[in-house]
Amino acid sequence: MFSGIVAAVGRITHLTAREAGFRLTVEPGGLDMTDVALGDSIAHNGVCLTVVEKTPSHYCVDVSPETLSCTVGLAEPGPVNLEKALSLADRLGGHLVSGHVDGVGTVTRFDLIGEGKEANRLLQIEAPAELAKYIARKGSMTVDGVSLTTNTVSGSTFSINLIAHTLEVTTLNRLHVGAKVNLEVDLIARYVERMLNPEA
Repeated sequence: MFSGIVAAVGRITHLTAREAGFRLTVEPGGLDMTDVALGDSIAHNGVCLTVVEKTPSHYCVDVSPETLSCTVGLAEPGPVNLEKALSLADRLGGHLVSGHVDGVGTVTRFDLIGEGKEANRLLQIEAPAELAKYIARKGSMTVDGVSLTTNTVSGSTFSINLIAHTLEVTTLNRLHVGAKVNLEVDLIARYVERMLNPEA
């Protein structure tokens, strides 16, 4: 489990083809790797992946064709939001995040609000239609691994206000209209749906 509070922006530096999928080589940036062991989980743009190799300068994770088919941001070198899995003693600063992407959304607005270093951004995303029922105003949504609060919801489109700090410490400052993002809906909403529709 994760909280959606990004600990560092790392970088995928290499992709090595395997019999099925790829092995990604990742530079962890500012992520503290001292307590990370082989087999541990790290979220990459919201996707939970298992550490299979580790050196002082980088680590490796394997990504399957299935994961690549339903996510974005892992199929080529570039920056990634990183978060280590929670321990029971960690503070839950965001919300409960499983690291299992529910769908890929499309950015429809990325408007600057304000000026200078304190400027915010209005982020609007069109989610897959089947996720609309899980999106609530003032609810939680994970975008590329970042725990965020929705401001408005209309059908499957929702908006979020990105504060300057979030833009500074995540990859969300690189978004633009038309960009694709990994989405994970609130885990509690999924359990509520199952309880109300046990035969679904």
